[in-house]
Amino acid sequence: MENRGILTVVSGFAGSGKGTLMKELIRNYDCYALSVSATSRAPRPGEEEGVSYFYKTREEFERMIEKGELLEYAEYVGNYYGTPRSFVDEKLSEGKDVILEIEIQGAMQIKKQYPEALLLFITPPSAAELKERLLRRGTETEDVIRKRMQRAAEEAEGIDQYDYIVVNDDVAECTELLHGIIRAAHFTPRHQAEFVEKIREELQGNR
Repeated sequence: MENRGILTVVSGFAGSGKGTLMKELIRNYDCYALSVSATSRAPRPGEEEGVSYFYKTREEFERMIEKGELLEYAEYVGNYYGTPRSFVDEKLSEGKDVILEIEIQGAMQIKKQYPEALLLFITPPSAAELKERLLRRGTETEDVIRKRMQRAAEEAEGIDQYDYIVVNDDVAECTELLHGIIRAAHFTPRHQAEFVEKIREELQGNR
């Protein structure tokens, strides 16, 4: 059976709770590696360099783009976000399931480069709940919240590009569901290509 990890892309509306879910997956299970993205936005209170993000100036980020150091990148609400390439390939080779928490534009870029990637979309149970979660953050202005809700409406048009939709109504239950989906993906034919080829050859040899 193949030991290579699965690349899992997790997207969701801002305020859907996807960051909390990713932290719970990492805390509860040791088979995951959460990719740390680079961003040109300023740190929020409590965020740490190299843990939450790699914080870059806009100029530094654009140099990373030019050098091809990013697996994907996108500009979102005036800031760049992107995934360093080397980390992902290294962890997949180690057998870790690498989780990329990125928005929908980046997810589509990843799907082109890694067709076997597993795409999951996190959503709250309703638009009203989404707005309430954004308000509870207390870190964004009314104008930013309005823009995030507008962006969510645009992102909703691309949900059908994902493999699974997960409604985040209870963090513990949702974390367990995500883990189950990712573990099950290891046993799909596209992630067992070497085993499938091996058993085919053995059967041909016994004809």
